[in-house]
Amino acid sequence: MSSIFTKIITGEIPCHKVAENDDFIAFLDINPNAKGHTLCVPKKEIDKVFDMDKAHYARLMDFAYDVAQAIEKAIPCKRVGMAVVGLEVPHVHVHLIPLQTMDDMRFEKKENLTHEEFAQVAQSISEYL
Repeated sequence: MSSIFTKIITGEIPCHKVAENDDFIAFLDINPNAKGHTLCVPKKEIDKVFDMDKAHYARLMDFAYDVAQAIEKAIPCKRVGMAVVGLEVPHVHVHLIPLQTMDDMRFEKKENLTHEEFAQVAQSISEYL
């Protein structure tokens, strides 16, 4: 059965896309810790980050680096944090989270955004890529 991220990649489920290439996609987290919280996901469905071969892993980190640079330019923040947890969806994904405080890295407090706000944030980040 396809993961929710595979369904996003194939277009079955809509998303607020930030970036995409042949191997990876970046889109806004629908339940963000902070405004601009973005997920970087390989298009190939792989359950665990360390199941990726080293070259694919390195390309994912390179892709996430570029997205993080764009987030930092588009979203006022002290820095962009990164987390790879992967328990909630069995498909590798890197969380890029604009940080004001350490609490922004906790997956407890969530930001509420409208569809229009999500679209504006995705557009703002995309403009820096």
